[in-house]
Amino acid sequence: MTRPVHILNGPNLNLLGTREPEIYGADTLADIEARCAARAAELGVDLTFAQTNSEGGLVDLIQAAHAAEAAIIVNAGAYTHTSVALHDALKSRPGATVIELHLSNPHAREPFRHRSYIAPVATGVIAGFGARGYLMALDAVAS
Repeated sequence: MTRPVHILNGPNLNLLGTREPEIYGADTLADIEARCAARAAELGVDLTFAQTNSEGGLVDLIQAAHAAEAAIIVNAGAYTHTSVALHDALKSRPGATVIELHLSNPHAREPFRHRSYIAPVATGVIAGFGARGYLMALDAVAS
């Protein structure tokens, strides 16, 4: 039986590859998804990969991941720093594995990015490794 893992991406991540590549890199979200699918197959995990620009849509994806008893890797983008709703949704399944993920290092950026509403309910945080962070997160949840 394979372990389900849901990688959930928030606002503006659909613009990867063109949006501020000096910060976020040249990889598109489709590039990242393809590498994650290959790694998931190697690790024997059942991967769901999704993106939404909507805060409510991200809450819905989190709830679906909880219903599937999946580990969650979440790159919530700007909602990381603003969303109590995401915080509450993520903590609604006690004991769930939740990895907070960032392409850049929020602590090396503007002060408003230093606060995370997700970190207090996350198992761990991976930040600043660019697209490789997704593979690092998959490795972490598979181990």
